[in-house]
Amino acid sequence: QVQLVESGGGLVQAGGTLRLSCAASGRTFSNYAMGWFRQAPGKEREFVAAISRIGGSTNYAKSVTGRFTISRDNAKNTVTLQMTRLKPEDTAVYHCAATGRPGLRPTSDNYDYWGQGTQVTVSS
Repeated sequence: QVQLVESGGGLVQAGGTLRLSCAASGRTFSNYAMGWFRQAPGKEREFVAAISRIGGSTNYAKSVTGRFTISRDNAKNTVTLQMTRLKPEDTAVYHCAATGRPGLRPTSDNYDYWGQGTQVTVSS
């Protein structure tokens, strides 16, 4: 089992910045690729970003490319999502997730472990 706990969400004005963190515990963190997903009210969960086990490869949704950056620190068992130039449409609950499968497929069914999420609200 892998336990994931997100932090760093909050309320920010459009154009602002937030930094989300996800702390992992349980099994060896570097054995898992990590992803961030988000879910807005009334909408399906959508892929945001993913990073490979060592951090050499990343994948981003088109809607966040150039604004968000995913990174990881395997020594600290954490994955981070740096979000800049935030837009009201970025408002959602953000979840981190872990997968032992190869590749960085942007689908939630590719991930085995999920955090409870952290709320991000961007005001216009």
